[in-house]
Amino acid sequence: MKKLFLAAVLAAQVFSATAQTAEQKPYAEKMDKIEAEYKTLETSYGAIAKKDPATMTDADKKQVQDIIARANELDSALLATALEIAEKFKATTFPAKYVSMIANSLEYDQLKALLDPSTGYYNEADLKGAKELLKALELRVPGKMFTDLSMPNLEGKTVKLSDWCGKGNYVLVDFWASWCGPCRAEMPNVVEAYKKYHAKGFEVIGVSFDQKKEAWAAAVKKLGMEWAQMSDLKGWQSAGASAYGIRAIPANVLLDPQGKIVAVDLREQALQDKLAEIYK
Repeated sequence: MKKLFLAAVLAAQVFSATAQTAEQKPYAEKMDKIEAEYKTLETSYGAIAKKDPATMTDADKKQVQDIIARANELDSALLATALEIAEKFKATTFPAKYVSMIANSLEYDQLKALLDPSTGYYNEADLKGAKELLKALELRVPGKMFTDLSMPNLEGKTVKLSDWCGKGNYVLVDFWASWCGPCRAEMPNVVEAYKKYHAKGFEVIGVSFDQKKEAWAAAVKKLGMEWAQMSDLKGWQSAGASAYGIRAIPANVLLDPQGKIVAVDLREQALQDKLAEIYK
């Protein structure tokens, strides 16, 4: 649902006001229209979300499906329009706020290309967050060797990623926390992948951003996470966050048998498809 809440994220940002040429104005108006419709969808979704799930009618469920479908359409339109703006007006400052809007939806290579120092918008203040994101992504870009981490496991024993990584098997380093709803929602998918491919050598190492050991341990048991775990119990100050540039969870990095990053943030069907390709 992160696409649906893009409007709220945008509303919280402060963008620099820039003068628009006659050629740029239609693009700005189109982006404003998309954002306005996002906000309308957010309001509608918020009203339904307040309802007790047990009392939701078929009409409510249909409305949620329609909202999500329309949000996805708007997301695609916003992304395509922002990319068009960045290309068409790259010699000007005009694209800056639009590149900032879509930064979190881009792959590393896409974002790096847009943050080209030769563009006319590169030095705009609006791009501070996008530049910070690029630096974070560079810490786990595919092709880079894994960064080792050393933390206690649930038994209190200090373990390292290098106990498993670079030892001849594919390893998924999974960043999560017991308090993270999306992490818990994704975990059955990881459990399925582990059960399906562990016998073939696939490993998962959980790096928890918890602060309370009891909550961490309870979630591991309840969610059926049978793989190795580690945590320094420092929440967002975890060494894992700084070492891998993790700004949101769930997040993961998939390492090849030599310990090189081959993919990041594989979730839902993307994780299953990647592992099926590896273990075909």
